[in-house]
Amino acid sequence: MANIAQQEAPLRMSYDVVIVGGAIMGSSAAWFLTNTPDFDGTVLVIERDPTYAHAATSHTNSCIRQQFSTALNVEISQFGAAFVQDLPRFMGAEAPKLKIQNFGYMYLADTPRFADVLRASHRVQVAAGAGTQLLSPEDIKAAYPFYAVDDLVLGSLNTVDEGYFDGITLFDMFRRQARRNGAEYIANEVVAINRSANGARVDSVTLASGQVISCGHLVNASGTRGAKTAAMAGIDIPIEPRKRHTWVFTAVQPLDRPLPLTIDPSGVHFRQDGKASYMAGGHSDFDPAVDFNDFELDHGLWENHIWPVIAARIPQFEAIKVMREWVGQYDLNTLDQNAIIGPHDHLSNFLFLNGFSGHGLQQSPAMGRGLAEWVTYGAYRSLDLSPLGFDRIARGAAYVENAII
Repeated sequence: MANIAQQEAPLRMSYDVVIVGGAIMGSSAAWFLTNTPDFDGTVLVIERDPTYAHAATSHTNSCIRQQFSTALNVEISQFGAAFVQDLPRFMGAEAPKLKIQNFGYMYLADTPRFADVLRASHRVQVAAGAGTQLLSPEDIKAAYPFYAVDDLVLGSLNTVDEGYFDGITLFDMFRRQARRNGAEYIANEVVAINRSANGARVDSVTLASGQVISCGHLVNASGTRGAKTAAMAGIDIPIEPRKRHTWVFTAVQPLDRPLPLTIDPSGVHFRQDGKASYMAGGHSDFDPAVDFNDFELDHGLWENHIWPVIAARIPQFEAIKVMREWVGQYDLNTLDQNAIIGPHDHLSNFLFLNGFSGHGLQQSPAMGRGLAEWVTYGAYRSLDLSPLGFDRIARGAAYVENAII
């Protein structure tokens, strides 16, 4: 990731929009705001760690898919795919032409109940225009002979706008162009959110360096720290940081065709990475909330759980070599595993961009666009994101996404 120098102190004492968090969500919002002709305000992005060393954006597996259980999430990712693959149209001639490596996603069901979940999701996806196909175990074996399928009931596969892409380049483009368009980035931290005398609005934020910055709108785009930021304003949201492990490996006998991102019924997932390398991810069965700074590897997880699952599903992967491994975190929405976007129900100028539960990178274009529309026009214009609003959190009314990895 390219390093961009940042000052620590803001140039102004008041901004129309203050964004807490400068990773993929905050930078997408900043870019869409500053690229909206009807928005002529000032934007400040406050990022506590401008190296982004532990940001979910930096640890992303850079994947995108259409296979969700809610039509809205399908549509969100469809815009993400269109945006990623036509960056020059959206961001100008300087933007690179990115390509989704369409190896696809392959969901595997080993019980009739899970097969019914895949069938229900398939109906939603097809109605939204996705290219998902349902496959019998025999179909799976014919298309991908390396899988063991004896325990399977059904598979779900889509190879259209599903796979992985260069997510870090997308992030760099959002961040660089937002700054060029006038958004100001500072390396600092919000330590307090100050409400008006009647409590109806956010008046200002206090920085770790001591400055108090007034704002017209405050956007919470602080990733795994989303609940901490909201709590400064007296708001409770069900967001927790969860650890996710990733391994990159090579096989003594590489597969003879690209490996879709395979979601085993166990929850372990693995996919093609390079021409002769593969990536796997997963977490322990005990999946607690963790400290924001907990990136310690569980070295037994690979040997005792991940590798055995992979080798059972693809016997050709019994002889493999781990090349790299790392731990990231994502901001899990424990209510329904869906994003929270838009205004608070009472604190009207406090806006959410939180709880993406592992989907943030692929959803960032649609979320940044929606946030910018709300700030500029007071409503969503391109895609109605209101089902993902805070009011459902306040009511405890889950808008459940079943397709979580």
